[in-house]
Amino acid sequence: MDVTALDDPTDAQIRQWHAVLTAVHAADPAGEPAPELEHTMARLLGAEQGGRQRLWTAVTDGRTVAVATLRLPGEPGAARPGEIDIQVRPEHRRRGIGRRLLTVAAEGLRADGRSSVIAQVLEGTPAVPFLEAHGFRCVLTLRGLLLDMADVPPERTAALLASGPGGYDLVRWRGVVPDEHAEALAHAKHAMADLAQYEGVPWDAHRVREMAEMVAKRGDELYTVAAVRDGVIAGFTEVVVPADSPARAAQYDTAVVPEHRGRRLGIRVKAAMLDWLRAERPEVREIETDNAGDNVHMLAVNRELGFRPQRESREYQADAADLPT
Repeated sequence: MDVTALDDPTDAQIRQWHAVLTAVHAADPAGEPAPELEHTMARLLGAEQGGRQRLWTAVTDGRTVAVATLRLPGEPGAARPGEIDIQVRPEHRRRGIGRRLLTVAAEGLRADGRSSVIAQVLEGTPAVPFLEAHGFRCVLTLRGLLLDMADVPPERTAALLASGPGGYDLVRWRGVVPDEHAEALAHAKHAMADLAQYEGVPWDAHRVREMAEMVAKRGDELYTVAAVRDGVIAGFTEVVVPADSPARAAQYDTAVVPEHRGRRLGIRVKAAMLDWLRAERPEVREIETDNAGDNVHMLAVNRELGFRPQRESREYQADAADLPT
């Protein structure tokens, strides 16, 4: 078996990489759409803005049997952890291939001056025991939910919007946040119970803009609806419509700051988002989201909107020093 770094993947290498993802999806689908070649190509040919990535393949008898991606947000030595993803063809698992790729990726992580790494995997798949056997600890459980837009007709969203409190303006924008709302959005993002709790990375106006720029670089489109009072963003929600598969949009962040909770702002901004997408992006038929398992309030909001359970995943984290060498 040969492990090779892909600095500039060729068309043939991208197709072999995609074949691995397709084989893994067939074994562990979890209700998700099959990966598309165009999406794989976009991911491999361009690291997201504000970060870099390293790629490796494991090849046996001329066939790619496993792949690994290490994403490195920020500059070398940044406090933010790296992000690792390893995929091994089902018929080649339990042969040490995943460990070999993890070892190589760990070397890249340490060489970049990172102290930790995170990984997200589906519950019930072989990735869970693999990570736990290699120094990773579970830091977050995520429940995957799916909303069928047809289940929330316009009259339903109108009723939800009417149920919200007065005194808040609903503001919306596409792409990067307008300058007048950048600091307020960063402050509102601190209300989220998400990865930032253990990443140790504060939200500021720069990071908010960077996230939106990364989405745009992929060719996807970010939509944001915010409830604003006296220049303060009391609550907001974000949805990304992928360029290559717009039928299923992805819910990004949603949060209501503590002093404005209990007023149904969360469900109001989400209802406004559904109305906006229905008018502007009628090709969107579904929205998928992940909620932290202990985020009782947001789970209740999504259930009221009509989201249905789809899958469960886990976020794992490991110290670079604990990874295999």
